[in-house]
This record gives sequence, C-alpha cells and structure tokens, in this order.
Amino acid sequence: MTRTLRVVDARHPGAVLDGLRDALEGGPAIAPRADDRAPADLPGTVPQAVSLVVETSGSSGRPKRVALSSDAVLAGAAAADGALMGPGQWVLALPAHYVAGLNVLVRSLAAGTEPALLAPGHFDPRAFVDAAAGLDHPTRYSSLVPAQLATALDAAEADPVVAEALRRFDAVLIGGQATPATLVGRARRLGVTVVRTYGSSETSGGCVYDGVPVGRTRVEVVDGQVELGGPSLAEGYLDDPERTAAAFVMRDGLRWYRTGDAGTVSSDGVLTVSGRIDDVIVSGGEKVSLGVVERAVREQPGLADAVVVRAAHARWGEVPVVVTAAAPPPSGAADDLAALRRAVAVVAGRAAAPDRIVRVDVVPLLPSGKPDRVALTRLVRDLAAS
Repeated sequence: MTRTLRVVDARHPGAVLDGLRDALEGGPAIAPRADDRAPADLPGTVPQAVSLVVETSGSSGRPKRVALSSDAVLAGAAAADGALMGPGQWVLALPAHYVAGLNVLVRSLAAGTEPALLAPGHFDPRAFVDAAAGLDHPTRYSSLVPAQLATALDAAEADPVVAEALRRFDAVLIGGQATPATLVGRARRLGVTVVRTYGSSETSGGCVYDGVPVGRTRVEVVDGQVELGGPSLAEGYLDDPERTAAAFVMRDGLRWYRTGDAGTVSSDGVLTVSGRIDDVIVSGGEKVSLGVVERAVREQPGLADAVVVRAAHARWGEVPVVVTAAAPPPSGAADDLAALRRAVAVVAGRAAAPDRIVRVDVVPLLPSGKPDRVALTRLVRDLAAS
C-alpha cells in the first residue's frame, strides 16, 4: 500500500506544521524543502508506513532522502519528553526542513502545544527573545546549533534581558555538530540549561543526550563505529535499497543504524563521538582523526567556528587544515598558527598539528546548518593550487 507524497515549502514553517499534523493523522506524507520545487526524481507516492521524507546531504556526498514513519518520529518525541522535563512548548529557531527543526514541530504536536515560529533566515537573538516572551506553557524548550547558541550568548552577556530569557528555558538542545566545551561552559556560567544532543535524520533526530541514550534507544560501538538502535530509526532511504542495506543492519534480532561515526562507550554507558570514520587521514605514516583535531581547535579562543579538512602534502601525504571566519589576532597569523599547533599536539600528537589556517569571510553551511565540508575541502585544494 502507498500514500501520496507532497512537497511543503519550509520557508513557511506554519505550513510544515499543518502538513505534519495531517501526515501524523494518516493524511499525505510530506517532504519539506527549502523551496516549493519538487525534484523531477521525487516520487509522488511512498510506502504507507512513511509520513515524512527528510532530504539530507549529511556533511559530504550526494543527497539522501530519509523515510520516517509516524511511529518513529513520535517515539523520538516521547523519548525526549522522558529525558527532559516532560511535554512543553517550543520555540522553532531552526529550518523546518532540517530534522532538528522538524522535531520541534513534532514534539509540539505530540504535546498539544503551539510552537513559536521564528522566520527562516539569519538568527536574531532579539527575535528569539520576543518569541520566547510569547510562550504561555510552564515548561519551555528550544533547539539550536552551536553557532546560534554562540550568537545568543554574545547577546546575553551584553543584555540582561536576553540572558534572563535564555535562563527561563527548561532546556536548550544543542546539536547538528560537535559543541565546544568552552561554549557549553559559557552557557552554564550564565545559568542557561543546555543539553548536547547526538543523532541524525536516520534516527528521527537527537536520541542521545549528553552522551546518554534516551527512551528505548540503544548504542553500541562495533569495530570502532557507533551504531544506534531503537524505535526511532528510519524505514531507510527512499528508493535507494543499496544505501539502505549498507546503513541499516540486523544483529542479534535487532535493527541498527550504522552512523559512520567513530566513538567509544564508557563502562557506565556514556557515548563519546570522536569524529567521522572516513575523516581519518594518514599523515607522515600516522593515523589522524580530523574530528579529534577539530574538537581541539574549537576549544582555542576565537576558533569556535573552525572546521578541519584534509589537504594533500608533498612530504606528509595528507595534513589537517583549519578553516575559520575568525579574524587573525593582533599577534599575526604565524604566531597564531604556532600556538594552535602546540595546543593540538598536546591533545592529539604531533602528526595532528594543523598545517595552516585558512581565513574565509563566511564558513559555508549546508541547509542542515552543518559546515559544507566538501566545499571547504575544495576551497583549500584550489588555494593550494593557485
């Protein structure tokens, strides 16, 4: 059996909310997009179980269309409520075609509350505060990416009204990419309750909070790769059986999603993600995780937005390169790089020390809000060739 699939323009979050409501009640499935154009290869129908199709390019590679059931997204909402302070009212500050933004809408529908919807585009802390002022439920949440949190904290440190608005949230979920510990520390010093989330479109969004799986989510590390199981898993990739078979596997009678992330689970069950498995380079004969390097770089003052990519090197084979929109310090780029190399080497070894820092006006982002690593890798390559 099948059901109709229709495109919904995510530039109008209210339309996505209405479409989700219909889809979860058995109406047409929806595919939220950043515009109103339906791709030529998007089917007009989907399997009956599918309510939501989320297109994502991840951090690299060709786009994927993740097919999610009503049961999966509602299981994710229930798990979140159980891990937080129960059902509440949300401010939507993320794109409504991004799974974290869609989660805000699904959780609002599940809770029977009306979300405050920010207009898509540049994140404005004042608009965020105004939206929060309109909430009337005693339990309040929002979801941000690290760059938005940093912008909000900058405003809060200069304006007590913004600070108080942030403190009134029972939780501000932070996901989409690794969140620097320094950023979390800034938030907590201001009294802002932040929860770091881990997950993806394939898991109906965040299903691990501060390293701990929520609800019936299960986490295992198999051959160094993080695998996630539980009721919030996607059906698979729409019309892509090969990718589905590679990413979703059965083991011990349970279905698992192979995340492509490297990580470890502590003896008390806390997950630590160290980076992408395919982001390991060999530099001078030593393996270097770009994810580990990136986390170390982001802990340095002024480099919270940094992205670390690979680059070819005549002597070492490949090396890490830092890309950032931050302005160089008064001391000069050479001193800046030397200090950064020392700091990273202490954490990750000499082979992990960045080869150079590339300054850009703006770090390019994917529609999900994650850095566009493909574009940045190409930029670094082209600069080296010029």
